[in-house]
Amino acid sequence: MAFKLEDVSGIGKTTADRLRSAGIDDVKKLAAISVDDLIAIKGFSEAKANSLIENAKKLIESSATQTTSKDLKIQKETPSKLPIKKIEEKQENSVKSSKSGGAKPRTKISFKDAIKKQAECNIGLVGHVDHGKTTLVKALTGDWTDRHSEEQERGISIKLGYSDATILYCPSCNLYLTAYMAEVERQKGQSRSACPKCGTELEFKRNISFVDAPGHEILMATMLSGASLMDGACLLIAADEDCPQPQTREHLAALNIAGIKRIIIIQNKIDAVTREKALENHKQIKNFVKGTVAEGAPIIPISAVFGANLNLIVEAFEEIIPTPILKENEDFEFLVARSFDINRPGKAIEDLRGGVIGGSVLKGKVKIGDRIEIKPGLHVNNDYVPIKTTVVSISQGKNQFEEAKPGGLVGLGTLLDPVLTKGDSLIGQLVGKENSLPDVISEIELDIHLLDRVLGTENQIKIYELKHNEKLLLVVGTEKTAGTVSKIMKNTYVLSLNPPICPAENFIFAISRIINRRYRLIGYGIRVNGQK
Repeated sequence: MAFKLEDVSGIGKTTADRLRSAGIDDVKKLAAISVDDLIAIKGFSEAKANSLIENAKKLIESSATQTTSKDLKIQKETPSKLPIKKIEEKQENSVKSSKSGGAKPRTKISFKDAIKKQAECNIGLVGHVDHGKTTLVKALTGDWTDRHSEEQERGISIKLGYSDATILYCPSCNLYLTAYMAEVERQKGQSRSACPKCGTELEFKRNISFVDAPGHEILMATMLSGASLMDGACLLIAADEDCPQPQTREHLAALNIAGIKRIIIIQNKIDAVTREKALENHKQIKNFVKGTVAEGAPIIPISAVFGANLNLIVEAFEEIIPTPILKENEDFEFLVARSFDINRPGKAIEDLRGGVIGGSVLKGKVKIGDRIEIKPGLHVNNDYVPIKTTVVSISQGKNQFEEAKPGGLVGLGTLLDPVLTKGDSLIGQLVGKENSLPDVISEIELDIHLLDRVLGTENQIKIYELKHNEKLLLVVGTEKTAGTVSKIMKNTYVLSLNPPICPAENFIFAISRIINRRYRLIGYGIRVNGQK
C-alpha cells in the first residue's frame, strides 16, 4: 500500500511541502533518512525530526504487518500460488523493519511528571519599547513578567523578566500549544492532558524558559546582559508603527553580536491596523532584515492581546529554536542574572532562609548539598574575595529539583546571608565548584569590531575609533563594567576594568559609549592573546 507524507502523524500540508522540496517525496525516504540529515533542512528541530522519522517507520511497519497477515491467509487457501519462502522473507523483512535504527524510543512518562521537568532552552523576546513583548509572554504562560512596582507604575519593563512554559502537541489536530493555552481553552470537566479542541491525549514536547528583555533605549545594557542567556530569540515588531524603530535596529544588532542566529520575527498588533497597513508593514520588515542575521526568518502576524496565531509561534519554537547541545560533563558554571532575598519583612529569625541566586547553568551540573564559589565576590580592603556557600535548594518556577543542568533558568537557594543577595546585588557574578573558576581580571586586551553607525538613535551617527583614556561600558555575560582605554596597539586595545570581572570562557564583550548623553551600542570585542 502506498502512503503519502500527509499520512504520517504530525505532518500537515506545510511540512509535507517542505519535505518534498528537499527531495523527500515519500514515506520510505522519510523513514530511511537520519535525524542529522533531517535537522539540516531548515525548520526541523531534533525533537520534531525524531518524531517524524519514528512515525514514518511505524506506518511502514504497520503496512508490512498487514501485508504479511494477508499473505498468510492466501498461503492457507492457495499454497501452490505463494511459496512459503516468500512468506518467510516478508516476515523477516517485517521484523527487520521494526528493529531498524533511527530515533531511539522515548521512555514514556506521565503528563504530570513531564511538565515538571527542567526547561531545556532559553528563548528571548526583544524589540522596541511597547511592541508587546511582556504581553506575549503573558499570553503564552499566564505570567506578567513586570513584577516590580516601578515597572507597573511606569508601564515598561526595567529588569529582565523570566517565565517558563510547557510545549504540547496534538497529533490529531496537528496543533502546537502551551500548557497555559490549553488550560485557558479547556472545557469544564475535560482532562488537563487532553486537547481542548478534539479531546486527543496531548503529547509533551519540552519545557522552555522565556527571557523578556526591556525595550527602552536607556536599558540597552540590561537587554545585552539578557542576550547572553538566549539560545534563540523572538524579535517583536508592532504593525502600527513604521519599521524599523531605533531599538528594533539596536536589538537586532545585539542578537548578531551575541551570536544568536535562530530568530523568529513576530509582527504584533495586527488587530490595531487595517489589512493594507499590515501588508505594508510586512514589506517594511522584509526590507529591514535583508542582509542581516534575521534574513529568511519566518514573519508571524499575531495579536498578543486577542491570542491570534499564538499556536504558530509555539510551532515555530519547535521548528526554529531546538534544544541546544548541553555540556553536562564539564566543570559546573552558572551565570547569575538575578539575586534576591525571599524573606518577607517581620519574619522570625529562626525561620529566615538564605539568599537565592537566579540564572542559567552554562555547563556541568550542580546538586543540592554541593559547595559552590561565587566570583569576583565581595569587595574587601581594595581586593575581591570569592564567596563560598552551599546549595540547599534548586527551583524553576514552582518545580523543585535535586540537580540542575544546562537549559532553562533556575534559582539556587543557598546558605548566604540574604543581605548579600538582596536587590540583585550579585548580578553578573560567575558561580562554580570551589577552586574551579577562572581568575578575576582588572585589565583586558580586546580585538574590537566597531559598527559603521549608531543604530539606537533616530539619526544614525557615524562611529569613530576609540580614543586613549576614553571611558566605555562593557557588557559580558550578565556583568556590566566600566572600561577605560589604557593602551592602543596595532590591532587591539587594552582596557582597564572597574570593577574587576570574572568572565566565562568565549563570551563576547558588547561595547557602548556615551552619545547624546546615553550609552549606545557601538560594537563588540573578542578577548585575545590566548586569554580564556
